[in-house]
Amino acid sequence: MPPAEARLWNLLRMEPLRAHHFPRQVPLGPYYAGFASHSAKLVVEVDGWTHSTDAELAHDRRRDAFIRNEGYGILRVINVDVMENLDGVMLVLMARLEDSAQPATPTLDPSPQGGGR
Repeated sequence: MPPAEARLWNLLRMEPLRAHHFPRQVPLGPYYAGFASHSAKLVVEVDGWTHSTDAELAHDRRRDAFIRNEGYGILRVINVDVMENLDGVMLVLMARLEDSAQPATPTLDPSPQGGGR
């Protein structure tokens, strides 16, 4: 495991993130997610220099589209942030988990008879 992934892996196994259970190298269809919480429906990817060419970026777009279609959100963090700003990564991750825990606000459809709210 590259150093940035190992560092993030250690963070994901600590409280309060431990409760979301982020196993690593999770199969999702034909792809593998770096870390994925099934309960939070969130994938976390650590991107380094291997995500910079046009071909690699196109592959990431196809992969991300598939994963989103499966109902997961994706949080991409870069190696430098994991290595130099782990507290910031933790804050962003916690915010994403809080967002995913919020129930969707139902929309109110007008009454087909009119006059409804």
